[in-house]
Amino acid sequence: MDFYQLLGVSRSATQDEIKRAYRKLARELHPDANPNDAQAEARFKQVAEAYEVLSDPEKRARYDRFGSSGTRMGDPFAGSGLGDLFDAFFNAGARTDAGPQRGVDLEVVAELTLEDVVNGEAKEVTVRTAVPCDTCEATGAAPGSQALRCDQCGGTGQVRQVRQSILGQMVTTATCARCSGEGVTISEPCSDCSGEGRRVEEQTYVVDVPAGVGDGATLRLTGRGAVGRRGGGAGDLYVQVRVLPHPVFRRDDDDLLAEFRVAATQAALGATIPFEAIDGEIEVDVPPGSQTGDLIRFRDRGVPKLRGRNRGDLLLAVMVETPTDITPEQEELLRQLAKERGESVKEPGEDSILERFKSKFA
Repeated sequence: MDFYQLLGVSRSATQDEIKRAYRKLARELHPDANPNDAQAEARFKQVAEAYEVLSDPEKRARYDRFGSSGTRMGDPFAGSGLGDLFDAFFNAGARTDAGPQRGVDLEVVAELTLEDVVNGEAKEVTVRTAVPCDTCEATGAAPGSQALRCDQCGGTGQVRQVRQSILGQMVTTATCARCSGEGVTISEPCSDCSGEGRRVEEQTYVVDVPAGVGDGATLRLTGRGAVGRRGGGAGDLYVQVRVLPHPVFRRDDDDLLAEFRVAATQAALGATIPFEAIDGEIEVDVPPGSQTGDLIRFRDRGVPKLRGRNRGDLLLAVMVETPTDITPEQEELLRQLAKERGESVKEPGEDSILERFKSKFA
């Protein structure tokens, strides 16, 4: 049995490489991860034995010179215990500190208009959360009483158990069930919060929305989440941004797009037309001969860039509108224009093709 091969390292491996290899194999082969697997259990014991030798410079030197016969290991799991060896690397996942624990994080949605995004606004959000109990000052103990040190864990918040196994002593550490890891118990709980040290209420907070924030972004308010039990710190409040659709503008990254309706005569001859932009009125210069789909760009009239001082652009898509409610005088003027341009149009009173088709089968 070659200890180096067991750990999957070369004979020139450093102590850090040996340690990393052992940790990886120990996680894979640990009996808790492979219940009722005798083969994994045997390999785990071999891997631990190899690490016990190779992690000690003196034992490793004897092993390199004489092989396994040169080491007098005995039972590598006796004394300190396999649990202690494993805990030294992985901390066994147990709590290492007693006392109140931090509260949970919360999430709320803030609905914004496009104007809010462009201007940057302070918005209020309301959330139902846990707040400190004023009656007991967040201790959980009734006024006039106090919390006592837990007699099961001695105030550490942890209990350790040692049991014998075929691999030697197994030491496990767990959160104390009596005090929930807080290290104290309360004999007279506060009647207003039932000993929790906190109550559930609605709270309203102000969120500073940065100009240019996007739909779906998340803003964090540190310490605005729920408080923990009996004086535990507060979690964070995460604000999910939801930007409502705008009736006129559509956002494309930092640009704003909108339709700009222009009469046919204005599109043909050119015109200057007022338009209500997202942040105030502007004058739009329509070039003569403009067509539907042409874009008119206004620099720095879009959405502010979230990380910068500039803004995107405003793009207006020209939509040429054909008049439908014309007077007889206006119709005559249009006919004269068509005649001058040599364009054929329907004669006055002429039925449409569809109406003539219908008349044949009436």
